[in-house]
Amino acid sequence: MISDTLSNELQRYAIGTRVKALRLKKKLALVRLASHTGLSPAMLSKIERGQMIPTLPTLLRIAMVFGVGLDHFFRANEEEPVVTVVRKSERLLLPSDPLESNPTYLFESLDYPAPNRRMEAFYAEFAVGAPASEPHRHGSAEFIYVLRGRLWVDLEGRERLLHAGDAMYFDASSAHSYRCDGKGTCAALVVTA
Repeated sequence: MISDTLSNELQRYAIGTRVKALRLKKKLALVRLASHTGLSPAMLSKIERGQMIPTLPTLLRIAMVFGVGLDHFFRANEEEPVVTVVRKSERLLLPSDPLESNPTYLFESLDYPAPNRRMEAFYAEFAVGAPASEPHRHGSAEFIYVLRGRLWVDLEGRERLLHAGDAMYFDASSAHSYRCDGKGTCAALVVTA
């Protein structure tokens, strides 16, 4: 069983609608497509109606019949402008390191459904008493806006303390780490490019 969040995200791709469009374009009946793929007409009908989410091997069988790659089913419609809405109830709070018992921070991706992102936005919570994150490097730039609490940002060995309402932009190819300061949890928006 998959979660509502995962189910909603898979529905966004409209895989069934795309399968049906390919089938109708080729003027194939469900029975005929079933014979080409080795799948039952009932299963194909459920996929087309969005009642069943196909596994990748199943989707690959369908894709091969129509001479398209798997990416055909996951591409955004390039004629429409990119707009994504991520509801609070749809986001997953993940630890910075799933193997740590006391992770430095928990984060939620705020823009994960957007295709071909030129930046990534996160909501992050930094726990009181958690160790500093491991120094890391990535991308070309990072922007942090502290929503509440206080956050230390270490950039190449030089620490800067940010308070609620403070913002910081820096070259993310420089080694940097974070740690919460104070008695309360710190929350921040983090945008990377």
